[in-house]
Amino acid sequence: MKKFKVATLGCRTNQYESQGYADQLRQMGYTLAKEGEEADLCIINTCTVTEGADRSSRHEVRLALRDHPNAKVMVTGCMAESAADALQQMDARIQIVPNREKESLIDKVFPEEENLPEFNIQAFDAHTRAFVKVQDGCNSFCTYCIIPYVRGRSRSRPIGEIVKEVEGLIANGYKEIVLTGINVGDFEDGGKKLADLVRTVDAIPGLHRLRISSIDPDEVDEDLADAVLHGKTTCPSMHIVLQAGSNVTLKRMNRKYTRQIFIETVEKMVAQNPDFTVTTDVIVGFPGETEGDFEETLEMIERVQFAKVHMFPYSVRKRTRAALYPNKVSALIIAERKQRLLRCAEKNAFALRNRFIGRTMSVLLENETKPGYIAGHTANFLRVWVPAGSIQPNTLIDVQIVGNEPDGLVGYENSHCSKAQAVLAHAGHELRHP
Repeated sequence: MKKFKVATLGCRTNQYESQGYADQLRQMGYTLAKEGEEADLCIINTCTVTEGADRSSRHEVRLALRDHPNAKVMVTGCMAESAADALQQMDARIQIVPNREKESLIDKVFPEEENLPEFNIQAFDAHTRAFVKVQDGCNSFCTYCIIPYVRGRSRSRPIGEIVKEVEGLIANGYKEIVLTGINVGDFEDGGKKLADLVRTVDAIPGLHRLRISSIDPDEVDEDLADAVLHGKTTCPSMHIVLQAGSNVTLKRMNRKYTRQIFIETVEKMVAQNPDFTVTTDVIVGFPGETEGDFEETLEMIERVQFAKVHMFPYSVRKRTRAALYPNKVSALIIAERKQRLLRCAEKNAFALRNRFIGRTMSVLLENETKPGYIAGHTANFLRVWVPAGSIQPNTLIDVQIVGNEPDGLVGYENSHCSKAQAVLAHAGHELRHP
């Protein structure tokens, strides 16, 4: 039986596409190569959003060439667009598949085959939530970002096709769906917008949780806010992208919103549901970022109290306008600001979680574990650790939250003990400190 290996770098959209390849290959009789086994086919789905992503992508290509000397090596993704010639020169076995041809990658591997399996996903390996790509490409052209050049202009999948895929995932046992894309706020199908898609997916029988991946604050209009806040399965949490807390920096980034718009967007959601939480992305050290600009970003983190902040040091990308900007911030200052931002974000996330101690909350358990414990997330995306026992991943349980630790909340399954017992257990340090 032939074997395959897929390496995935970068975003959830890449993860979705890689899962599509895996599902197609399994239908063709291929099996996933285990650690140490040689594969007949290697697919590397690359990323180029930062210099670090480029390094990781090149590393995965080299590993495939070294560890699988007889394999066909297919390289796709955003670095395959930005550095196709350099990748091709690494080895004659490499075949480059541009992003615009990604969904026909398996057709290129087997050009003589007829009736190949359709590109879609039926499961999501190693995940208890499934990402479903609803949109690709971007029209924004932020000055730091190469993605519009390597992914192309925004385009969306038909709603009917998305619904069919979600129904299949639910039938295969998935309780949580995440609608994802390169710029998901651009979704449009025949005049229907993202809010319409959310309401349609929210109505699918058997779904327990629905999330939207990364979105800009100016794209959370009244209709989308209503769809998220009042859906049956929509989660009271969103990943709303900040990037910087300074209006001067946001303008130089060519972002389409101000810090005021960001604050108004978040406060609008929290006013209607006090449990609503926000995660975000921040770029540190954008060219020209002053100490005052950076302090404004820290002020935003203090004000919003994000559940999670994903921090990215600015990385020069060729072909972008910011690559030509003067007043580059030194690596030393970027490193110092990175540490300050992470400390600020962790402190405020901890304070946010403190508000939920004493509550009973629904938790969807996942594959993350540590000795004696299994982790999951609440609907508003707070990580919770519970004693593992016989509980399996992809199980929804009610948990009494009894404590807060640096890596998340801690609690007990509601049916196993009273609140008083849980509090006493935590006070007696029976729960291990992370």
